[in-house]
Amino acid sequence: MTEADNGVLHTLFHSDQGGHEQVVLCQDRASGLKAVIAIHSTALGPALGGTRFYPYATEEEAVADVLNLSRGMSYKNAMAGLDHGGGKAVIIGDPDRIKSEELLLAFGRCVASLGGRYVTACDVGTYVADMDVVARECRWTTGRSPENGGAGDSSVLTAFGVYQGMRASAEHLWGDPSLRGRKVGVAGVGKVGHHLVEHLLEDGAEVVITDVREESVTRIVHKHPSVTAVADTDALIRTEGLDIYAPCALGGALNDDTVPVLTAKVVCGAANNQLAHPGVEKDLADRSILYAPDYVVNAGGVIQVADELHGFDFDRCKAKASKIFDTTLAIFARAKEDGIPPAAAADRIAEQRMSDAR
Repeated sequence: MTEADNGVLHTLFHSDQGGHEQVVLCQDRASGLKAVIAIHSTALGPALGGTRFYPYATEEEAVADVLNLSRGMSYKNAMAGLDHGGGKAVIIGDPDRIKSEELLLAFGRCVASLGGRYVTACDVGTYVADMDVVARECRWTTGRSPENGGAGDSSVLTAFGVYQGMRASAEHLWGDPSLRGRKVGVAGVGKVGHHLVEHLLEDGAEVVITDVREESVTRIVHKHPSVTAVADTDALIRTEGLDIYAPCALGGALNDDTVPVLTAKVVCGAANNQLAHPGVEKDLADRSILYAPDYVVNAGGVIQVADELHGFDFDRCKAKASKIFDTTLAIFARAKEDGIPPAAAADRIAEQRMSDAR
């Protein structure tokens, strides 16, 4: 056993980040599939979470990511009031280079082999068209196209939920849920971020954006000339007068380097696992920066795909996603009552629901 393997096993069996029920390694050499499926909890029902397709530097990095992401899904689904536990899958590799129909079908067979303990959906690097292919081998697939009995793009309601979380943050901090006149910085304007920008502009916010993909930035700036673009996230978080920072790309955006220079008074974004380590939430609190827990405010997408299993109704889903406003306010109230950061308050509420279910 290598030192790296020992690190993964220690995380799985001994650390607070572990406690998973099942971790499955999947391989299909003919198609090039290498994937990991992690089921963190089925206390509330079948594990539900998306499939991330990403060119991880190492297999160990992929396993560490899927463990963190699946654990986060347990908390997200619990806080969203869903009858689902938490799970996640990662496919290792560059989707632009190796994604194929054969590979996706092989992945579908891997998910199907779990017999419904894990329900998959889209995530970074996977799209509605991909889920349509996966579903040909696996009936426990959500995020499919409407033509194939699905709900379509879940990023629409993910962005709507984040917007509701921002409104709750504004209500808590400034006494008014309106974002009119507030300067909001959005890092990552891809699948979710560009929808979020639309909500912000409709509400009268001043929007600043950045993205590693130049075409994503160009699309928004051409459509909305009032939007300002900056070179990178480092420039965005230092923007003078920033009221709200919305990390909407990959995780770890809040860390020992970014928090000390962050100018925003609120952090509320769509990215998963925004806190690089547990101590970051205290660093935010020490700087009087209000943090809306990521897995609470970005739950609109999972609300949508969960509904797909019961016959999708967009209005019903949007009504559920709008409750993220109330849930976020309840977390801030619990945090104040218990004298703890909002992330810890959200964890306590989610853990209580899972405990009651067991």
